[in-house]
Formats: sequence, structure tokens, C-alpha cells
Amino acid sequence: MNFGKRVKEYRLKKDFTLKQLAEKSGISASMLSQIERDEKNPTLQVACQIAEGLNTTLSTLLEERKKEEVIVTRKEERLIYIDEKSMFQRHLLSPSFSMNEIEFLLNIMPANGQSSVFPPHKPGVTETVYVAKGKLQLTLGDGDFQEVLEEGDSVYYSADTTHHFKNLLDSPCEYYVIIDSSKSSK
Repeated sequence: MNFGKRVKEYRLKKDFTLKQLAEKSGISASMLSQIERDEKNPTLQVACQIAEGLNTTLSTLLEERKKEEVIVTRKEERLIYIDEKSMFQRHLLSPSFSMNEIEFLLNIMPANGQSSVFPPHKPGVTETVYVAKGKLQLTLGDGDFQEVLEEGDSVYYSADTTHHFKNLLDSPCEYYVIIDSSKSSK
């Protein structure tokens, strides 16, 4: 199933009108309608805002899998979201089913690239970031916190604020992210 159809399915399951989802996500109702009809492909930032508005994860909106005891995801089978504007890649490494409260991601940032500003998650959601390759700058809020992370460094933070990543090198940066929604206010 594609992203637009999943958005519409979740919106209807929550009994939201397009206007209600627009208010919750900060995305216009007309843009949401175009996304649901697959007329527009959202940027990563917009997709994250929609997921937050629906009180779910982006991974859940990208694909639904049957919950099983043991799940092996082969490299060629993993969900990969590529932001066409920035070429930022988001690889889902953990299973994607609607009740999964932990997301394990590999993000690949192009040389000298930067992410969009990610919207705040619900209160209680945390993120842990580990830089596997490169040099990454993390900014939380309106610059309230800014830190440069080098290969092997990690950071843990409450993700209920806007956050932004920037690659400080002329080569791709690879970093892992764990998003923990298990203690969020739903």
C-alpha cells in the first residue's frame, strides 16, 4: 500500500476530517488531499508532521506488517524513504507495525547536506543518535541546544521539540537513530 492511501486509512480510522488533520499536523487540507490521492509526494518533514498529527510513526504510515515473534528484514527488503529535495535517506531497520513503540533507523545525509526541521514528537518521546560515519551537527529547538557529534559519539534527548541535523563534511554522514515512543502521551 502506498503512503497516501495509508494516510487516508489512518485519518478515517481516527475519524478525522482533512481539516482536523490539517490543524493537528500543520499541513494544509488541500496538500493533505493531494497526498492522499498520490498527486503530491511529501518531503520527509511533511511526512513526519502528518505522522505526528495522526499520533503514529512515519514507519507505520509507510508499511504495515503482521506482528510476528521473529522478523528478519533483509537489506533489499527494508523500507527506505528518500527525500527528493535533499536526497536525505531514512532506512527503517526495525519492524513496522502499528503498535511498535520503538523505531530503529539508519539515516544517510549527503555531503554538506541537512535535514528539514523535524516537528516535535509527543511529550515523552525520546531519541538516541549514534554517528557511525562522518560529523553531524544536531540542533534542538530554536538553537537552544546545538552540538557537533563525531564518529563514535552519541546523544540522547527528549524529542518533544523541533530538531535538525546537518552534515559538516564533504562526504556522506551515516547515523543511527532510535525513537522510543513507549512513554509518550498518546
